[in-house]
Amino acid sequence: MVYGLRTEAEVLTEMKAVPKKIITWLWLWLPLTLLLPGCSPDAERHKTQTQTFNPEWQVLWESGGTEPATPAAIKNNRDWKSLARERESAIRPKEAASAWFRTTLPELIWKRPAISLERVEGLTVLAYLDESLLYESRRDYMYTSHKILLPIHREDAGKTLYLRIDSPGKSHGMEGSLKIGEYEKLRGEFIRKDLSDFVMGSTFLFIAVVMFFCLFFLPRHYRSSWLALTAVSGSSGILLITYTPFMYTFFADHGKIWVTMFDLALFVLFPSLTFYFEKIYGPGPFGLIRRFRIFQSVYSAGCAAFMTVNLIGGNRYHDIYYVFSVQVLGLIMILQMLLLIGVTAAYAAKKNKDAYIFSIGFVVLAAASLADLISFYAKNGDYHFYLWNWGVLGFIVSLIVMIGVKFMRSHEQVVRYSKELELFNNELQRSEKMEIISELAASVAHEVRNPLQVTRGFMQLLTEKSNAGQQEYLGLALKELDRASAIITDFLTFAKPEMEQISLLNLSEELRHVAGILHPLANLEGGTIQLDVPNDIYIAGNSSKLKQAMINLVKNSIEALNDEGTVKIWAVKDRGKAVIYIRDNGIGMDMNELSRLGEPYFSNKTKGTGLGLMVTFRIIEAMNGKILFTSHKGIGTEVMITIPLAEKPREMEQA
Repeated sequence: MVYGLRTEAEVLTEMKAVPKKIITWLWLWLPLTLLLPGCSPDAERHKTQTQTFNPEWQVLWESGGTEPATPAAIKNNRDWKSLARERESAIRPKEAASAWFRTTLPELIWKRPAISLERVEGLTVLAYLDESLLYESRRDYMYTSHKILLPIHREDAGKTLYLRIDSPGKSHGMEGSLKIGEYEKLRGEFIRKDLSDFVMGSTFLFIAVVMFFCLFFLPRHYRSSWLALTAVSGSSGILLITYTPFMYTFFADHGKIWVTMFDLALFVLFPSLTFYFEKIYGPGPFGLIRRFRIFQSVYSAGCAAFMTVNLIGGNRYHDIYYVFSVQVLGLIMILQMLLLIGVTAAYAAKKNKDAYIFSIGFVVLAAASLADLISFYAKNGDYHFYLWNWGVLGFIVSLIVMIGVKFMRSHEQVVRYSKELELFNNELQRSEKMEIISELAASVAHEVRNPLQVTRGFMQLLTEKSNAGQQEYLGLALKELDRASAIITDFLTFAKPEMEQISLLNLSEELRHVAGILHPLANLEGGTIQLDVPNDIYIAGNSSKLKQAMINLVKNSIEALNDEGTVKIWAVKDRGKAVIYIRDNGIGMDMNELSRLGEPYFSNKTKGTGLGLMVTFRIIEAMNGKILFTSHKGIGTEVMITIPLAEKPREMEQA
């Protein structure tokens, strides 16, 4: 057969070379050609190079069992009917096994004209120009969509184009439009038309391959859901690639492989999707999702086994296989979509953030798939699926967004855990230091106090019998002994900060007493104390221990004041806690000093030991409270003490 002046082999070789080059450079130029088709400097010129031709088609039906005719044998047949004038002629008769279509070519004004048929449905398709065969395709596998590009000559104007279509379904075979134009322009449109589906499917398949290799680096409890998601992405990619006419047009020799891959991907996709749902939302009410997934897996495995038997038998059982793998499976898919939509909506109603993201993508997939399936059954199988691929795109994008959100949450969780671990380690080190000091205080303090008291007694006796010059030195020695005794007392308090006598304390009265004690010291330093504590805040503790802790904190604030400084003390109730604030506008501390507060032997004072603040920490901890310091150098320091509230006695409420 010939295509104008060129042979079929030359044209097919030229056509097959194009997609291989395109696939090689696909990722470089395809986005621009798909999104910006009018950006080419030749765009305006190409608009005039093609036109959609609305021919007056005539149809002639052939009955089953008859020998295939030729254009010469049927051109004068009186049974030709016009599709445009007689609507009933477009309805395929029950006894018809194939159909002939013919139309007359218009004037051809192009330098290298060509004919493009966007969609022809049939297993066997023959195209003639008058009585010359231009195109022939005979398929022994069930994929009926054809895209046909026929190069012709300008001299062919006025000739008759014949198409013989052997379609196994109820369609008459002519589904798409007919275009006539410049060969180069039509060839570009011919290739680009279905290339987006091929690219989309290749992208999903590539994502699945990457995810599969990532599987080996994931924790074991993540692998099953990750594998299900990999199967969903991979099978969706295979479906997109093997459903588009692109593969069957340029690689028709492997058509059986593409059809088999499509069926296997379909058998894998929907059980994997249900399994992924189960991993996200659980088995569902009454275990419905799990049971449906088991049923779907068994049914898909049965269909795969039936497909194998049919292939071995040379498509002998195709009609039965078609019922189970297409019609029945389609109904199961509709039930699956309705079930999963209901589950997704139920979890989204519970304000599950993952369900929100997942439901958006899945609703797009389900709506597109349901529309395709309903149209398929409404037209008795005479329908070409095209919405589902955009649904798959929306669904895969939502899954990728979900994975990104999970990774982000995992990262935030790791950061939070690392901070908590750092705080825990610091607290552990502090506790170990406290334990060491506590043991040291418990074992040494009593032993050291006894000789100090004896020494002090003898020095008092010596003071009474010494002269004035010696008494001055002995007085200094007695003061240092008293200071050593106070340090030992701090050690003992630190070692045993338990609340010996627990009572109900009115926080206002306790802090008022502390402020009264320290007012003289504040006046001496040139500062003031401001107190604002409500009378209805009660806590449980030991009055003397609480006062000791508050005195240590307020005294530190007073000693940090500059001239005419202020120490503010106030308290509030917050979520079952009494929160005490002590704020000064003194010299403040930097971050390094703040981090070391409470350590033994660390102090900002010249003669400080750090034991006073250690004692304060232990007292507050014994009252199940917490202390938080915030400070800025040259601005001041604020202490926040949180202690659980205690219930006010009923007799006090009645009074």
